[in-house]
Amino acid sequence: MPLIDSEPNALANVYARSLFELVEKDGGRSAVEETMAEIEGVLDIARTDAQFSEFLSSPAVSAADREKSLNRIFGGRVSDRTLKFLLVLNRKGRLGNLMPIAAAMDQIAQAKFGRVEVDVYTASPLDDSGRQTIKDRLSRVLGKDVVLHPYLDPGMIGGVKLQIGDQLIDGSVATQLRAMQDKLANEGAANLRAKMGEMLG
Repeated sequence: MPLIDSEPNALANVYARSLFELVEKDGGRSAVEETMAEIEGVLDIARTDAQFSEFLSSPAVSAADREKSLNRIFGGRVSDRTLKFLLVLNRKGRLGNLMPIAAAMDQIAQAKFGRVEVDVYTASPLDDSGRQTIKDRLSRVLGKDVVLHPYLDPGMIGGVKLQIGDQLIDGSVATQLRAMQDKLANEGAANLRAKMGEMLG
C-alpha cells in the first residue's frame, strides 16, 4: 500500500498545525522552512521509489522495525525535529498520511508567512539567474514571497507555464502558436463569409 496522496483532511491539519506551532516556537520561520524542505525530501524519495513508499506505509512492517530503519536512514541526515516527527507518525500508524500532512503544513505556512508555491514548467532547465528573475517578477505581481518549483516539460517548444494553486498561466510558445493559428483561421473564415455576402448581395 503506497503513501496516501490526497488533499489535506482534518487529521492531516491537526498533525500539520501541531508540528508547525512546535517548530515555529522553537526556531521561527527558518526552522519551519527547513522542516518542510526535509519532509518534502522524504516524499521525493517515496515518489520515485515505490519500495520506499511501501515501506513507509505498509501495515506488514512493524512499527518497531520501521523505527529502527527510519533512525538508520535519516539519523544525521535530517534535523532531530523532523526525525522525531516521522517517528511519532510511525508510532501512531499515521506515516502513510505524510503527503496530506505536508500539504496541510504548506497551506499553514503560506497563510502565516505570505508565501505562495509556484510550479514553473520550461522546455529546458532554468539556471539560477532565470529562476531568480521569474521569482522576483512573480513576487512583485503577487505581493508574496514566491517559492519556485521548476519542472521540465519536453513537449514545450519554449516559453513558460506557471501553476499557482489551481490556476494555470500558459505562456508557452506552443500555446501562443495555437492561438495565432486559431485567430488566423477564424479571421480567414470571417473574411470569406464577408466576401461571399458581398458577392451574393
